[in-house]
Amino acid sequence: MLKTIRIIAAAICFALITLLFLDFTGTAHAWFGWLAKIQFLPAILALNFGVIIALVVLTLLFGRVYCSVICPLGVLQDIVSFIAGTRKKNRFSFSRERVWLRAGMLAAFAGTLIAGLASIAALIAPYSAYGRIVSSIFAPFYKLGNNALAYFAERADSYTFYSVDVWLKSAGTLAVALVTLAAIAVLAWRGGRTYCNTICPVGTVLGLLSRFSLFKIRIDTQKCINCGLCARNCKASCIDPKAHEIDYSRCVACMNCIGKCSKHAISYTLRNSKSVPADKGEQKKSPEKSAKKSQESSGEKAHGNAAKNENTTLSRKGFFSVAGLFAFAAALRAQEKKIDGGLAFIAEKKIPKRATPIKPAGAQSLRNFAAHCTACQLCVSVCPNQVLRPSSDLATFMQPESSYERGYCRPECTRCSEVCPAGAILPITPEEKSSTQIGHAVFVKENCVVLRDGVSCGNCARHCPVGAIQMIPLDPADVNSREIPMVDSVRCIGCGACENLCPARPFSAIYVEGHEAHREV
Repeated sequence: MLKTIRIIAAAICFALITLLFLDFTGTAHAWFGWLAKIQFLPAILALNFGVIIALVVLTLLFGRVYCSVICPLGVLQDIVSFIAGTRKKNRFSFSRERVWLRAGMLAAFAGTLIAGLASIAALIAPYSAYGRIVSSIFAPFYKLGNNALAYFAERADSYTFYSVDVWLKSAGTLAVALVTLAAIAVLAWRGGRTYCNTICPVGTVLGLLSRFSLFKIRIDTQKCINCGLCARNCKASCIDPKAHEIDYSRCVACMNCIGKCSKHAISYTLRNSKSVPADKGEQKKSPEKSAKKSQESSGEKAHGNAAKNENTTLSRKGFFSVAGLFAFAAALRAQEKKIDGGLAFIAEKKIPKRATPIKPAGAQSLRNFAAHCTACQLCVSVCPNQVLRPSSDLATFMQPESSYERGYCRPECTRCSEVCPAGAILPITPEEKSSTQIGHAVFVKENCVVLRDGVSCGNCARHCPVGAIQMIPLDPADVNSREIPMVDSVRCIGCGACENLCPARPFSAIYVEGHEAHREV
């Protein structure tokens, strides 16, 4: 019963968190956005003490329930491990805790956070890793499915669905997501919760707390027949069947051992419930048990070659999957090329070289954003204007930044501030956003079509939502002179409407330079 409850709860959390990264309408976040905010690392970075205390109390009461139910990367490992288990039963065995590795990874993780390098720490953070996997690998296929539904619905005179752009936002982030998924899949396929109990810093911290949990899994040595079935089904490899001991720092409370014990020798009870030692006669191995163990060991050897073949097959599948994804990305890139009315080719806009990156309103400053952002890509996934994309700069690698080649940051949109779980983008109202200066526009005279092509324009001034751009005569002495833009840097909020709607190609004649600290207009 406990295992069934755990699986149902984990499936619900996993499905809803995945939907948060796939949903581009904002509907899911209105109902289930709190699931992102109860993740351990985002709660710490956001100084959400209520969530932190709740997770600590939960662990002290029931053990590492967070890892087996709430953490989406943990549930993903369970799914992979379950699939592997359908091909090879009873495949786990007890292993000693690698204390030096767990402590070293935790120290490195804490050091990068203290140094303000959250983007590096995010490489091994479980929630962030899962967010990158979903938003970079699975979300494009989800959107393609949506576009297919929109296509057929439109033919049936229905507009229930609408098409959305599918494009590669960052090759670097996609590569990291692919490597992370491959590593997680291989570790889970071969060893179950190896990642959680060797690399994951959250697992290490909660493991320290779970040693003192009130409820624990216990082995009744009077009922135990030393069959070792519990250890061979423990995906955390934390049950020592010979000593009848459990390493509670690695136990994720999955309840698999309870379901596998036919003698009901394992139970989930209060900490003070001590197991009864078995008689010496019971601890001695009988001839039947020795014969059974020899058969099992010979069976394990027989499966050795099969396991090697499985690993080879997996590596080949992984190679072709990666190659297929990159080919898919290249096809999407080629599809993005458009022509104007079927007559003239429109060159893509190129990203200007900005001295200071642009961070969304609510970030307050580059320093605050870099210290809190976990690079989970949740804000990138929900941005309706295609403004946010992962950074390729090593200092802020994979952390979102604004760029205006595909759209501009509309003053009335506050979607990113509503979904950020880590405090990197604080909640902000449309009124506050309209008066927050995240950057200022810069006019590049030599790129302007008025001077380069000898035509009249004024597109930037017409679309500026705050009236920060005025058109002035190129030659004040000539009443028929063409006009060029002049930017009022005091009024400009850096929304990027001018940069996005400028007809100049490949570089806009006006672009936004970011501010290290946001200002109030």
